[in-house]
Amino acid sequence: MKQTVHFGAGNIGRGFIGALFSESGYHVTFVDIAEQVINKLNEEQQYNVKLATAQEETTTIKNVSGLNNMTQENEVIEAIRQATYLTTAIGPNILPRIAPLIAKGIAKRVQESDDKLYVIACENQIGATDILKNHIMGNLDEDTKKALEGKVYFFNSAVDRIVPIQDQSSLDVLVEPYYEWVVETTEEIPQVTGMKIVEDLAPFIERKLFTVNTGHAVIAYLGYLQGKSTIDETLADEEIAGQVRETLKETGAYLVKEYGLDQDEHLAYINKNIERFKNSYLNDGVERVGRSPIRKLGPEDRLVRPATQAQKAGLSYTNLAQAIAAALLFDHPEDEEAVKIQQMIQENGPAFVLKNISSLAEDSEITKEVVRQYEALKARK
Repeated sequence: MKQTVHFGAGNIGRGFIGALFSESGYHVTFVDIAEQVINKLNEEQQYNVKLATAQEETTTIKNVSGLNNMTQENEVIEAIRQATYLTTAIGPNILPRIAPLIAKGIAKRVQESDDKLYVIACENQIGATDILKNHIMGNLDEDTKKALEGKVYFFNSAVDRIVPIQDQSSLDVLVEPYYEWVVETTEEIPQVTGMKIVEDLAPFIERKLFTVNTGHAVIAYLGYLQGKSTIDETLADEEIAGQVRETLKETGAYLVKEYGLDQDEHLAYINKNIERFKNSYLNDGVERVGRSPIRKLGPEDRLVRPATQAQKAGLSYTNLAQAIAAALLFDHPEDEEAVKIQQMIQENGPAFVLKNISSLAEDSEITKEVVRQYEALKARK
């Protein structure tokens, strides 16, 4: 049976990428440090993926197993040696940690086989596979690097599916019906159900990141400030829904100008995604969606990059500035990154945070606008 190795046995891994491979006739070996999940995968060897609809349509995912990368290194290396695909959905910050083990598996593989391996990082990060590749290469000697030629391929991708936090006692996963998985390559690669191949990923990944991820984050941070519990509850507030739409019009103006997208088609894409967010069956919490604000305020991420790109293009970024300000006010006490940001603000002010986390000069026009919006939102809080 065809084999694939997937790092990350969480909800996205099981409910999206792993499920598509299983449906395509692959045995999926999930690699994770979550011992309970790995044990369940090996005991039950299947789980259900349920759609967040009134009908709760269910698909049973079979041909799955698990390995713990902390205690079963040799087994992971062997799984990589036999796999056709190696994918991740583990979080961009974790990629450097798994790269050394992946490098060991690849090194053994290229010594013993000429079979092709396709590596795809399925993360909410521009160029995630490039990032993973660089860390893998840093763990290989020069001879092994040369041996990769024609045997190991690295493809960037864009992924899109909403998977909320859910009962951790079961392997079953609740997911929204909509999904998109776009992979950038000009190579002929083995078919996987649901995978879309494109020659240029940039328009797809920026369209997704600066519409879906930006929109989701804006809803979460504005909803949090208003004491809302879930994403759909937040969007029921017409004022917030209007603010979200105006913010996405700003990111849309940049995308239309940068990639020549059709303006009306992109507006329809914005509206379609806002409707996705309204899905009450997902019961998606604002605290989950807003978590890890340091990452989300990164210079290349969903809030700051579209603002800086809009400014360079001479376009409006006022609503994006308000979204960034709202993220700075996300003070959820159980989120380590949120706590750290609040400490930084208390000690040095919001402009200091933007300089150190978002790479925005303290005297930049964007910083000035964010600080102005921050003070206004804080006064209303």
